[in-house]
Amino acid sequence: MGVSVQEYARECAAQGLRGDYSVCRADFTVEQKYDYSAAEQEVWRTLCDRQSKLTKRLAHKSYLDGMEALSLVDRIPDFHEVSDKLRKLSGWEIVAVPGLIPAQPFFDHLANRRFPVTNWLRTREELDYIVEPDMFHDFFGHVPVLSQPAFGDFMQMYGEKAGDLIEAGGGDMITRLYWYTAEYGLMQQAGQPKKAFGAGLMSSFTELQFAVESADAHHVGFDIETVMRTTYEIDKFQRAYFVLPSFDALRDAFQHSDLAGIVKRFKDAPPLDPAMI
Repeated sequence: MGVSVQEYARECAAQGLRGDYSVCRADFTVEQKYDYSAAEQEVWRTLCDRQSKLTKRLAHKSYLDGMEALSLVDRIPDFHEVSDKLRKLSGWEIVAVPGLIPAQPFFDHLANRRFPVTNWLRTREELDYIVEPDMFHDFFGHVPVLSQPAFGDFMQMYGEKAGDLIEAGGGDMITRLYWYTAEYGLMQQAGQPKKAFGAGLMSSFTELQFAVESADAHHVGFDIETVMRTTYEIDKFQRAYFVLPSFDALRDAFQHSDLAGIVKRFKDAPPLDPAMI
């Protein structure tokens, strides 16, 4: 049985998380309440202007197409307006949450093509780094590629299957798959060098440049079993970046691989060192 909203609110308050979990519905969603100050709007424009200069050069075309279609940079996005556009493109919508939410409701939202987005924005003092995922990370990072149907299909299937794989002992393994794709994924682009699409890269001024352009970045061809077995870094640049051939390949690999079999074979084995693969 999952944690209740009240229990989770108390846990978040004890950890000093800034979201207001006391107003969550049973599915951990809240109202966006579009009442952002002029200072918050200025922070949003500053973040988007700075990061867009990089994404125009380093982001995959699918991300840039989504950004253009959804018009996310001029002002803090209205969740309902973005959802209306996103539904027409891929059948997805946005739901507001106060920050990180428990795994099970997160998976349930994904399984129903709803992406949880934090309803508050970092301060000017946090332009370069923030501990918690905020609206800029969630929107600027994640939402544009949800406009791509094949990636949207992968995310929906991930939500449908993740809970069962965690129960089978594959919690770390299924988390690594999300980390190395939705957060830190790169993808081939016809006639050009590899480009980035993962939200952790899209919302990072420094790591985006390192992951795509640095000769020290370790690029590895995508293999779903290897990804699920490879550990990752939380508070430093990744020691490996997996490069997809396409979103279709990601969706098909997830749909047709024996994920339960991979978990059964390797859940008790030591993880792979990303620097050595």
